[in-house]
Amino acid sequence: MTSEEITDLNRARASLARQRSALARRIGASELAAASAAEDLTRILLAIEAVDRALVDAGRPYTPQMD
Repeated sequence: MTSEEITDLNRARASLARQRSALARRIGASELAAASAAEDLTRILLAIEAVDRALVDAGRPYTPQMD
């Protein structure tokens, strides 16, 4: 896998992580969250796991940035 492909996967993971956080905030702010929101969250989590597996397979596992 090229370094550009690795960069693309890391960007995709970051985008999915932002979606996960936004959806979690919406679910948390809701008095009664819709079941579809949980399904959406599950799909996002599965996508993150798939990207993580691709990064590991490429020998470049995801490591969070330490601020």
